[in-house]
Amino acid sequence: MQNQRKQKVSMVSLGCPKNLVDAEVMLGCLDLKGYEITTDEKDADIIIVNTCSFIKEAKQESVDTILDLADRKQDGRCRLLIVAGCLPQRYQEELANELPEVDIFIGTGDYPRIAEILAEREQTDSQVKYIGDPNYLYDADLPRLKSSPSYTAYLKIAEGCSNCCSYCVIPSLRGSYRSRPMAKLIEEAKRLVTSGTKELNLIAQDITRYGSDMEDGMTLETLIRELAKLDGLRWIRLMYAYPDGITDGLIDLIKTEEKVCKYLDMPIQHISDPVLKQMNRRSGEEDIRSLIAKLRTEIPAIALRTSIIVGFPGETDEDFRKLLAFVEEAQFDRLGVFCYSREEGTPAAEMPDQVSERVKRERYKRLMKAQARVSFKRNRALIDTLEQVIVEGFSDETDLLLKGRSSRQAPDIDGMVYITAGNADVGDIVTIKITDSSDYDLIGEIVQQ
Repeated sequence: MQNQRKQKVSMVSLGCPKNLVDAEVMLGCLDLKGYEITTDEKDADIIIVNTCSFIKEAKQESVDTILDLADRKQDGRCRLLIVAGCLPQRYQEELANELPEVDIFIGTGDYPRIAEILAEREQTDSQVKYIGDPNYLYDADLPRLKSSPSYTAYLKIAEGCSNCCSYCVIPSLRGSYRSRPMAKLIEEAKRLVTSGTKELNLIAQDITRYGSDMEDGMTLETLIRELAKLDGLRWIRLMYAYPDGITDGLIDLIKTEEKVCKYLDMPIQHISDPVLKQMNRRSGEEDIRSLIAKLRTEIPAIALRTSIIVGFPGETDEDFRKLLAFVEEAQFDRLGVFCYSREEGTPAAEMPDQVSERVKRERYKRLMKAQARVSFKRNRALIDTLEQVIVEGFSDETDLLLKGRSSRQAPDIDGMVYITAGNADVGDIVTIKITDSSDYDLIGEIVQQ
């Protein structure tokens, strides 16, 4: 690219944080090859959409975004539109026929070759597809250009999934579970911390399985202990921890290791045993109740997040009433609710007694209304307590208020802390006295920096 104007690339990443890491690796590879990265799609020569196809709503969002950005080929300077990730991995032939606006399709195992693929595409004007084996595992040696704020980062510790939940397409899109070597993870974490990262969010389809596919004896607990030794790292947050993999040792580590946030994201999906069995989940009602009780006993200050699916095939009114009562009883600090999405190629899609969309939406609304009451109650209980908060900048509504997240709030998916008194810089971790709250957000004042 010497003696030529640098080609500008813009990236739109959809879906989960695991997808975001893939997008950042693509940006790093392109930056290394001399491409200029821009956040303005109208100013980009090349636009990449990194897609999600986990459920119906995610697929629709991906297609809508692709069609919207295709307009940039007329009203902007875009000459190449690239669609990467889960959607082309799952629907390569259909997409090629239905989206002639797209120049390149790249699957979940080929994204690190993005620069090479672009070079190959220069030799033709035809639409091309690079959809191969999804069982790729990225390496810390690959460049990664972080798009999140400097003080926080995701560390993807594994790829793929071998849990085979009956509703899920992830194994077909991402392959079987593959742990990344611990030495490479520590190497990547060191680079992130050196560049200013204070919070590492550990992610995978299931972080508790880390090391189970390797023969070196490494476990999630081993990894956390090594990460905790890094100078400058303040918070380690655990995301996507399946209940059946949460051991007594892990609970003790969350309890005793100062750098591990007193926060745990553990998707349970339901509480009714018949539904859990149909979902092919390994944890039953008794296991889940026992685990929650143990976590709250051992770590009274822990914030628990979970995810729930309503309207799964065969979910009866009685199953739902049990789930609703459980949510009110369990008092989760954070709760994500999803309407079951009937995904072709999964066992659940062929199950009898599919629940109507109307019933799914009714159950969703009732569950969310119940959780709003729970969340409000738990937030009110925090008034007059002290929280460690990482400052993220000014409020979206006014520059008279700072905003941030406590160690009990994960990026993007949980609430915020609005700071009404005191000054701090972005990325500072300060002590906040909570003075008020809403359903999902906290309000407080800086008492110590």
